[in-house]
Amino acid sequence: MQLLIENMNEDLAKDIVSWEYEKPYDFYNNEISDGAVKELLDGSYFALVNEDQKLHGFFCTGDNAQVPVGKRFGVYSENSIDMGLGMNPKYVGKGSGFEFCSFILRYIEENHKGTPIRLTVAKFNQRAIHLYEKLGFEKKDEFRTDFAEFMTMVKRK
Repeated sequence: MQLLIENMNEDLAKDIVSWEYEKPYDFYNNEISDGAVKELLDGSYFALVNEDQKLHGFFCTGDNAQVPVGKRFGVYSENSIDMGLGMNPKYVGKGSGFEFCSFILRYIEENHKGTPIRLTVAKFNQRAIHLYEKLGFEKKDEFRTDFAEFMTMVKRK
């Protein structure tokens, strides 16, 4: 699988907010709204397309990769680059997660040399947690919102 990074545009953003995941991953479904599209267009999100120019996923860095409530618990106080990502539901569970995430990590590592990479994952998502551990992330902090329990994981150089 070959992936390419594209700047986010309105068509890609509208496609992403319309994605529907199967249970229990429907937790990651977006609310289709102008606000959701606007966030994807704020400059911190990038689209990933495959060799057929099909939208394979996206990633973001910075504050948009954080769960806002986590700030109240101090889980984002250490100096790190936050990473968020999403894979097109058409490709989820098909064995391309490691390659997909590795591609994103290489990009972030090249652009933020020496800075630890942090991500936040819902604790029920054991499939993702297992993948992140294989990629070198270690469990760090946990916190809870009204809707779910989360954990931060950090990959250090």
